[in-house]
Amino acid sequence: MSEDSKRSVVVERTATGHFLATNARGGTLHFGTASDEGPTTEFTPVELLLAAIGGCTAVDVDVATARHAEPAAFSVSVTGDKISDELGNRMTNLVVTFDVAFPDGEGADRARAILPRAVKASHDRLCTVSRTVETGTPVTVTIKGA
Repeated sequence: MSEDSKRSVVVERTATGHFLATNARGGTLHFGTASDEGPTTEFTPVELLLAAIGGCTAVDVDVATARHAEPAAFSVSVTGDKISDELGNRMTNLVVTFDVAFPDGEGADRARAILPRAVKASHDRLCTVSRTVETGTPVTVTIKGA
């Protein structure tokens, strides 16, 4: 592994059930636990996982298609079922759905033609997040000083 391959975030507790993730570039993201106490603008960790899957593949597809035409609409929805079974809590039935439209024009025709290949390439080899989920990369958990 090279130093260029290392990615990291630090997650700090800000209050009961509320956290702040900070990346190496100083970007921050608040998240927390779901609550029955009314609406919240924070994402849960599971929602962040879904957003990471959708965001990763959206970036790949956008890079491939937007060089030909600016989309008139571009959204990606990611759904799944949270279950608890003999393997523990986990997500199943993950589905990523693209809803992309391009205006009329020659560049837009190229973008529409590229779209299926770009989605497949992202899923099959480019999107680090979904590739990691699908290959089942082990996660090591440690306690500092233990």
